[in-house]
Amino acid sequence: MRIYLMRYDLNLLPIFVALMEERNVTRAAERLGMTQPAMSNALSRLRAMLQDQLFIRERYGIQPTPVALELAPGIADALARLDDAILGQQDFDPATAERQFTIAPNGYVEFALVPAIVARLAEVAPGIKLRLTPYSNDLVETGVVSGMTAMVLGRITDPADNLVVQHLMDEGLECVVRSGHPEIGDAITRDQFERLRHVNVMPPGRIRAGLHQALASQDLRRAVALSVTNFFAVAEMVAVTDYCTTLPHLICRRLRHDPRLKVLAAPVDLGTFPVEMGWHVRYRHDPAHRWLRGLVADVVRGIGRGNGAGVA
Repeated sequence: MRIYLMRYDLNLLPIFVALMEERNVTRAAERLGMTQPAMSNALSRLRAMLQDQLFIRERYGIQPTPVALELAPGIADALARLDDAILGQQDFDPATAERQFTIAPNGYVEFALVPAIVARLAEVAPGIKLRLTPYSNDLVETGVVSGMTAMVLGRITDPADNLVVQHLMDEGLECVVRSGHPEIGDAITRDQFERLRHVNVMPPGRIRAGLHQALASQDLRRAVALSVTNFFAVAEMVAVTDYCTTLPHLICRRLRHDPRLKVLAAPVDLGTFPVEMGWHVRYRHDPAHRWLRGLVADVVRGIGRGNGAGVA
């Protein structure tokens, strides 16, 4: 099936893409800054233009018809090419630019890497602002699949076809206990690790799954006494108990400065997990986005070298 674009209302094509990616009329309208009645009207015009129902209402949203599924790759590619052609002609000067980017870092990246990224921006591009949006296992919810979010930072699994993923670094794990712990000296043994009670960090994303897999691969048991949702809370929990926690190297590097805490090598090799950056394919040639991705990668490389972590 062919669409001769010059015969059609091109303004409807981004609406088609939003509906395909969101699979929900309300979310698609919010994403495009439209009212729901305006979105419903646009959908009616799309159906008339393409001579198909396109989307079928179901209990929890809408599902594309076979015709919509056939059309989607070509329409998305045409819009991406149009973006490339227009945005590739634009100049970008970070020293004078005034712009805001939305990024979605997971909890680890927000704690360990974003402060350094913000500091570099303040130094070289003071007019560039960042807005952080929550990270989620469902990348659609972060906005990166739709292109509303400039990039997602963390461990990215099962990326959508329209995302580009770049490996930034590999990160390892260490253990943390309180400085005056009655059982732990300058090292922690396997037996001690298994006897202690642990604080488990459960941020959105895959760090949690990676740690569980690493423990299982070493047949290392862990008795979890408490689960928290972010890295900001875990240090306070460990500082006032005899619990132990297992955290990424960069988090531990920050915690080494806390006299209440003691950072120790894990009793066995727990391996590493990847830190990655993902972005919508339509931004591959956008000068501003390319510059921001380069800055992020450069900052992470510098931090990784200082940490002794592997960097791609």
